[in-house]
Amino acid sequence: MKKRLFNTFFNELNKTPPYNERSNESEIQLKEQDISTQYEQNLTTFKSIFSYPQNTDIKVREFTIRSLNRRGFIIFISTMVDSKSIQETIVEKLIENQVPSGNISDIISYPMERTAANIGEITEYICGGVTALFIDGDSQCYIFETTEVRGRGIEKTDNEIIVKGAKESFNERVADNIGLLRKKIKNENLIVESKVISKRSRNDVFLVYEKDLVNNELLQKIKERLDSIDSDKILDLSILEQHLEERPRSLFPTILYTERPDRAASYIEEGHIILLMSNSPSCLIMPATFWSLIHSPEDHYLRTPYGNFIRILRFAALFVAVFTSSLYIAITNYHVGMIPPDLLMAIAGTRERVPFPSIIEILMMEMAFELIREAGLRVPSPIGPTIGIVGALILGQAAVQANIISPIVIIVIALSGLSSFIISDISMNFAIRLARFLFILVAGFLGIYGATAFFMAALFYLVSLKSFGVPYFAPMTPHSISSKDLIVRHVPFKERFRPGYLKPKDLVRQRKG
Repeated sequence: MKKRLFNTFFNELNKTPPYNERSNESEIQLKEQDISTQYEQNLTTFKSIFSYPQNTDIKVREFTIRSLNRRGFIIFISTMVDSKSIQETIVEKLIENQVPSGNISDIISYPMERTAANIGEITEYICGGVTALFIDGDSQCYIFETTEVRGRGIEKTDNEIIVKGAKESFNERVADNIGLLRKKIKNENLIVESKVISKRSRNDVFLVYEKDLVNNELLQKIKERLDSIDSDKILDLSILEQHLEERPRSLFPTILYTERPDRAASYIEEGHIILLMSNSPSCLIMPATFWSLIHSPEDHYLRTPYGNFIRILRFAALFVAVFTSSLYIAITNYHVGMIPPDLLMAIAGTRERVPFPSIIEILMMEMAFELIREAGLRVPSPIGPTIGIVGALILGQAAVQANIISPIVIIVIALSGLSSFIISDISMNFAIRLARFLFILVAGFLGIYGATAFFMAALFYLVSLKSFGVPYFAPMTPHSISSKDLIVRHVPFKERFRPGYLKPKDLVRQRKG
């Protein structure tokens, strides 16, 4: 009997939509309608939508328009607009001026952006920082672009520091970011296209590309991926990046994140597509390959020999950061015969009184190094470097004197940790740091043979990755026409082609080289 009553109640509960769902449906239906010509109805509707006067930064100003002898009201969000300018150029003009024509554009000195009639469209405009004017008897409202969002100016980037080259970085104002790109690409084919991607926060994402270069299939694929996102809020590009990736749980990133407008502009000129977003001091570059994540924006500012030297040093540091600790464990535990006798005696002498096996030593010091690194980043900047240096010196020296860690382990960890700092991309840097721990565990159990097998499996995995249809190791494999800007780059006048894996509309970058 109880079971039957419970099933009946559960079925009725499923038939009846919850209160929030019913209210959401009525709100959606309201926003699909057009505004009324009746003053009181429009005033009541928008006060209800924006919870006025409970919502304290929503301002409603009611007045009588003398030249029309009709009532009107404006509604805006005071924290996103210039309230003084609205009062002087809109409200006072409507109240005081007498214009025989009765044309709104003749009465108000403030430029009118557009008109709108749909309630949902007007609501989105108001949430974006515009001012909406409603007049009794009119079937549409008047939109004025009064947005004045506060933010910081254009500053230097903190994460992608270079010695030679531009110093500007993106900030949280998307209008400034678009302006920085247009300042570098003075071309009528540069397209800035906007899309709304979230239901509640209704944030705009801007796709920036050159229409005479970008591959239409790639552009359509990115638009479809954006349209498929079903989320209430996406407040930052870092969150959007996780929604867009084909393998969000992958250790290696497939989208390039940068704060530098010069770097973004160079990728646009090659046929890539970038995404900008309000409140995000960065952009996403798509598609991205392994090589683009390893390269630094400074490589092309330096003369070719200097840039190639730094780039080769970076690739060497990549292997040092990943393999140094694991090779030390594998050789000291399983392949002692590979060590020269003198070096073997030196290592044995330093480890004579250490009570832990080498894998425990390495893991302890790797974790300590990561703790010091993160502590240096999180504390206030004046004492951050001090914590890193003092912490490493004191911790390392104390551990050696206490016979917990051997001196050679300190050298191995320091070399491995310093090498990881040379990788400038944040996501790739994390991937290398995490991969180092995986190689340490494999080498600790299976030696060099296990580390080699794991490296081959990781290589096969990387080859299988794709970024919006582009293979991760392109143009090396599969091979395609490009400027061959992989490990060693040519002098600028020899870089004749754009990346062939993007299939741009114009493959040739320069006709003579």
